[in-house]
Amino acid sequence: MFAALRVETEKKIAVIGGGSWATALVKILCNNLNSVNWWMRSETAVAHILKYKHNPNYLQSVEFDLNKINVSTDLEEIIRPADIVIIATPSAFLVSIFENFPTEIMKDKIVFSAVKGIIPEYNAIPARFIHKTFGTPYDNIGIICGPCHAEEVALERLSYLTIAAQDDEVAEEVAELLACRYIKTTISDDLFGTELSAILKNVYALASGICSGLGYGDNFQSVLIANAIQEIENFIDEVSPIHRDVKSSAYLGDLLVTAYSKFSRNRTFGYMIGKGYSVKTAQLEMDMIAEGYYATKCVMEINKKFQVEMPIVEAVYNILYERISPAIEMRILSDKLS
Repeated sequence: MFAALRVETEKKIAVIGGGSWATALVKILCNNLNSVNWWMRSETAVAHILKYKHNPNYLQSVEFDLNKINVSTDLEEIIRPADIVIIATPSAFLVSIFENFPTEIMKDKIVFSAVKGIIPEYNAIPARFIHKTFGTPYDNIGIICGPCHAEEVALERLSYLTIAAQDDEVAEEVAELLACRYIKTTISDDLFGTELSAILKNVYALASGICSGLGYGDNFQSVLIANAIQEIENFIDEVSPIHRDVKSSAYLGDLLVTAYSKFSRNRTFGYMIGKGYSVKTAQLEMDMIAEGYYATKCVMEINKKFQVEMPIVEAVYNILYERISPAIEMRILSDKLS
């Protein structure tokens, strides 16, 4: 009787996205839920999962219990019955995915972003996009951030997630759904600061990769990242001036793992740029989205209003968009760091 009651009362969750992070989130949620709705764009990928029980493109070692997932390319079918919607797509695709979506379906739903990027069409963080597009109140919007790589989730290595929302009860609810044997969760009320930090850390991971590709060593990297967390603090304090501790894992921890990990696609992208690849060649070679590429330009646009000193972001922008030599730009940057 207790089990039947749990099935009847448990929240219905929809995960939107077919990449590695969406795949990891579905894996985590299946630990705690009897059913998870999962939207993917690719019909081929959906058919593969239904036949072979794993995503053919990402985290292929993860095997899904088909009794626990409802996977489909029909966005309305996946979202309509959900109480909580978790969006985990690349930021560059977000507008096109929901372009013709009937927004009234989102009414009264809790919507969480696991996007980790900025919406390039609007220079907007995902929380603002969700609020403007669906009319979702900010109290019903949250963010899922690291430090956490999808690849380590697949391996069930102990990882930590920060669940941020302005409403503590909303954050607690989602944190409980994601907590399991290999995932520990903490909550935060800093919706905008954690989201901006999650966006910025990708830019600094690009810088870290560029420096590594150029042959800079650990000594320089440590100075680079120490300056990066100061830039993050200065920027998010200016944009969203509330009390926060940027030394905590949602900020510094997420920055460190993204800047140093072999699993970091932004660091990998930067490394290729440092080695002499063009932006287009690096994008084709990776066949994955490096969110920091889009974020760099967007942050520069946003910062025209706030005028925060961000020499590392400016250096990455000059390399990616102004096509200045990485070697020259990083040499100039090195004189600005302390």
